[in-house]
Amino acid sequence: MGKFDILHDRKNTRSVKWDMLQPVFQTEDVLPMWVADMDFMAPEEVNQAIIDRAKHGIYGYTIVDQAVKGSIESWLKERHDWQIDQGWLSFSPGVVTSLHMAIQAFTEVGDKVLIQTPVYTPFYKVVESHDRQVVKNPLLYEENTYQIDFVNFEDKLQDGVKAFILCSPHNPVGRVWSKEELTKMAELCVKHDVLIISDEIHGDLVFPGNKHIPIASLSEEIAHQTITCMAPSKTFNLAGLQASYVVTPDKQKRKTLEEHFNKQGAHMLNIMGNTALEAAYLHGGPWLDELLQVLYDNKTYVKEMFAAHGSDLEVIDSQGTYLLWIDCTKLDMDEKELKKFMIEKAKVGLNTGIEYGEEGKHFMRMNIGCPKATVEEGVQRIIKAIQAIK
Repeated sequence: MGKFDILHDRKNTRSVKWDMLQPVFQTEDVLPMWVADMDFMAPEEVNQAIIDRAKHGIYGYTIVDQAVKGSIESWLKERHDWQIDQGWLSFSPGVVTSLHMAIQAFTEVGDKVLIQTPVYTPFYKVVESHDRQVVKNPLLYEENTYQIDFVNFEDKLQDGVKAFILCSPHNPVGRVWSKEELTKMAELCVKHDVLIISDEIHGDLVFPGNKHIPIASLSEEIAHQTITCMAPSKTFNLAGLQASYVVTPDKQKRKTLEEHFNKQGAHMLNIMGNTALEAAYLHGGPWLDELLQVLYDNKTYVKEMFAAHGSDLEVIDSQGTYLLWIDCTKLDMDEKELKKFMIEKAKVGLNTGIEYGEEGKHFMRMNIGCPKATVEEGVQRIIKAIQAIK
C-alpha cells in the first residue's frame, strides 16, 4: 500500500472538513468531499522538520530569513520557469488574507473589481466586505470546458474597473490558462491600467500536458502591473499552518502593500509554517510528482464511472487542481433540490455550485484529494442514488 492509499482517521482532530459536518450538512452521515484540503499526510520531510523544530522547545518571534526566501526562489524557477528576486517577497498567513490586503491597499470604497465567474467564493467577500463593487466577466461554458469572453472582459475593463482578481489555475472549473489567454488578459489590463491580483495557490497542481504560467512572468511590464499570491498550502496540504507569500516586482506597489500588512499586524509567519514552507519547497518535489499522478487517476476514474453508468452527470475535463466541477443539469433539479439530493440520498458532502455564483447553480464541486478508496465510495454512492430515482 502506497502512502496515498492510506485511509487516515481525521475525525476529532479539529478538522474543518471532517469535524464540521453537522453545522454544514445538518448530518454526520455524509462522506466529506468538500472543502479544499486533502486527506493525505504531508511529505515526511515536512513532518520531520516540524518535529525537529518542536524539539527545540522555544517558540519566540521568528524571521523569514534568506534560506526560506531562497527555497521559494528555487521552487518558482525550477517548477514554473520564473526567476524572481527575493526582495519581491512579502509574507502573510494566507492567500485570502493577501487578497483582502491588496483590495484595501489599491482600491477605494465604491471601486469596481473584476472577477471571472463561477469562481472561488471568497473572491466575492474580498470585494464586498470592503464596500467595493463586484463586476463579473462570466466564463463561457462550451463543449465540456470553459473559455474567457474577451469581448466582455475588455468592455468591463473600460467601464472603470480598478482591479482584476485572476484565479489561475481556476477554482472551481479547473482551467489552466494558456500563455495566449494569460497574455491577452494581461495586455488588456496594462492597456486600461487595471491592477492584476493573481491568486495562483493551485499553480503546482497541474495535470500532464498542461503548464502553469505565472502571469507576472510574461514580461517586465506585466510584472509591474501584477501582485501574485502563492502558497505551498494546497500543494502539500499545509493550509492549517498558515504560510503564504506575495510576489510584487513593482517597488512602490510592494511598499504600499506591506504598509497595509503592517497596519493589520499580519506581516510575519508562525514558526511551524515557516519551517514547513522551507522543507516542502526544498524536499517535496518527488512527493508532488507522485501526488499529481494519483489526482489524475482519481479524476479519470470519476469521469469514466459517471459516463459508464449513465449517471447524467458530466465531469468538466479539468486541467489542474484536485477539485472536480460536475455538471448536474440533466438531473433536472434546482440548486436546493440538488443539495438535498446529494446530502440525503447520496450521502456525500460536496460543495454546491451556487456558492461560486449564479452560473454554478446546476453544478457541484467534488474534492478528489483523497485515497482512491474514498473516491470510489463517493462515486458509488452518487451513482446508486441516481439509479434509485430513475
